[in-house]
Amino acid sequence: MQQQGQHLTFITLVASLGGFLFGFDMAVVSGILPFVEHRFSLSPAQLGWFVSSALAGCIVGVIFAGDISDRLGRKKLLFLSAALFVLTALGCTFIPVFSWLIAARILGGMAVGIASSVVPLYLSEIAPDHLRGRLVTYYQLAVTVGIFSAYGSNALLLKYAATPSQSGGLITGLEVWRKMFGVGIFPALLFLLGITFIPESPRWLKQQHITTTANATGYTQLLAPRFRRALLIAILLPLFSQFSGINAIIYYGPTILHQSGLTLNSSLISQLFFGAANVLFTFIAIWKVDSLGRRPLYLWGTAGAAVSLLLTGICFYAGAVNGIYLLLCVLAFLACFAFSIGPLKFVIAAEIFPDSIRAKALSLSIMVMWTADAIMGQLTPIMLASIGTPQTFWCFSLCCVFAFITVYKLVPETKGQSMEAIQQHWH
Repeated sequence: MQQQGQHLTFITLVASLGGFLFGFDMAVVSGILPFVEHRFSLSPAQLGWFVSSALAGCIVGVIFAGDISDRLGRKKLLFLSAALFVLTALGCTFIPVFSWLIAARILGGMAVGIASSVVPLYLSEIAPDHLRGRLVTYYQLAVTVGIFSAYGSNALLLKYAATPSQSGGLITGLEVWRKMFGVGIFPALLFLLGITFIPESPRWLKQQHITTTANATGYTQLLAPRFRRALLIAILLPLFSQFSGINAIIYYGPTILHQSGLTLNSSLISQLFFGAANVLFTFIAIWKVDSLGRRPLYLWGTAGAAVSLLLTGICFYAGAVNGIYLLLCVLAFLACFAFSIGPLKFVIAAEIFPDSIRAKALSLSIMVMWTADAIMGQLTPIMLASIGTPQTFWCFSLCCVFAFITVYKLVPETKGQSMEAIQQHWH
């Protein structure tokens, strides 16, 4: 029994490296943009393409991940994702031409798209019923650790950039932004190596022995009347997740911290502060998701997020941005998001569909998440400039209210149930 537990822990750690690299690749760019803009004399449009090219690759990766993982298996898709992460890190570290740097960014986006879809799918299929929520939540924890690690490595490299190195190294002598990318080579290689030692999903192997036309009719089956409620849940939860305002907090967090009166040395250290809080609060979900359940965590989390965002808007409206109250409101929102809205959308979407359509359903759910992410990335600065900061946060609060209602009305409790038992709920 102990040996089985250790084996499961190893599998979870290896698979979760995909989440770590997802978070790292998306966050590391925050410290790189000024250097790339100066190095290649980029126009605003070119700088925007440098950022969004990864999102374009991500969408491509998600589109094909569901169908290909059904045909070839989860492990092969994880291996492909790891290989793309390695190629991306190497390319962004050493490629001298901007157009090829963009190509590497697109490959990195594809790796993120595949990982964001297949890793939670794989973890849900290898997990025992009583641990499924916890194991899938480890994926979200790995994402937050990856984001925090990117912020930390960026800050350290900037701190020592002006210090002459007295020792050799793989990427010594490169520009500092290249070193920021280069850090990602090591976890990517570890992910690639680790996948060779983990098994294929037992549920996928079982599905291959069943005579079925699932691969040909999977999307038709997904639209069947009995799965419409499940499909609505898988679409709405990631939609509300991105519309909750998390991006406004992450992207504009340093500004909020500065306005709250905290004296921090740089925006990167500000990002570290929020990144550490996101990691810490995710442990609440790991602790309680399989004991307290999905619904209570989600309901408490969305209610708390709605209240904290409402109060954040009030702080800005009242001009109380130079005290501790604004900071406490933002931290309260991060806590609520990290233990509910952030991780549980993956947990629920990965367990409410039958084996034959789970991969396709999860890919569709993740596609909605990335589309909503792109929309909010464009809308947030427009909202801040047009309707004002308080009203923007009140809109986010309203979205959390809608999320609360959706979970209360639609989402069943699934803790400890086998996936087969969950399917019976839809009948």
